[in-house]
Amino acid sequence: MSEFDGTVAIVTGGASGIGLATAKQLAAAGATVAVLDLNPDGLPAELHGFVADVSDRASVIAAVAAVGEAFGRIDILINNAGISAVGTVEENDDDEWARVLDINVIGMARMSAAVLPWLRKSPAAAIVNLCSVAALNGLPRRAAYGASKGAVLALTLGMATDHVREGIRVNCVSPGTVSTPFVDRMVAKFDDPVKERAALDARQATGRMVTPEEVAGAILYLASPLSKSTTGTALEVDGGLHNLRVRPLSS
Repeated sequence: MSEFDGTVAIVTGGASGIGLATAKQLAAAGATVAVLDLNPDGLPAELHGFVADVSDRASVIAAVAAVGEAFGRIDILINNAGISAVGTVEENDDDEWARVLDINVIGMARMSAAVLPWLRKSPAAAIVNLCSVAALNGLPRRAAYGASKGAVLALTLGMATDHVREGIRVNCVSPGTVSTPFVDRMVAKFDDPVKERAALDARQATGRMVTPEEVAGAILYLASPLSKSTTGTALEVDGGLHNLRVRPLSS
């Protein structure tokens, strides 16, 4: 028996990267997992795909309703869907700022609002938001992205406060740089993608990017019904980026 047996979890952006790793680990642990994604085709057999666009409230409401109808309950929401942005405040225009904030921050609010009526009926209600070390660290040419993740951290604390007495726990995971297609797309925007990827590896004290599976493990801890006293927490999975100051390797 697993603590996730009988639970139903939603993972947004669950068709690749951190979302897919999380969805697979939740399913392996006994949860019924609904993957909400723009394109949920080609998922492993143990996952259930639903089309959803977190930037569209009607799409979110329809997808959540479909999950509830299909499985009769919703216990866990993993707010994973998000996009990157490269640039300074001079380089990102208003449209880019609006796009990043709408998906990375308001998208989480839309999803959470749609799922809350189901979570209030669950004995194991949990929301886990995907934050980032960029919320508390100034990273070069990540102004819009960092601002969005700072907002996710504040949103997590606000939601945790608002819903703690309803028995709904809200936490977030703050990964370092994770080796995913998400990062591949971001790196491709640089003049020298190979050099940029090497720099991203070196940014972690461990000397390599974090894996999706490592982040998924932290998400499962926070989502677990066994973690009943963990709420309003940001769990860093960052290879030491935030707290460690190692010396450069000698040549």
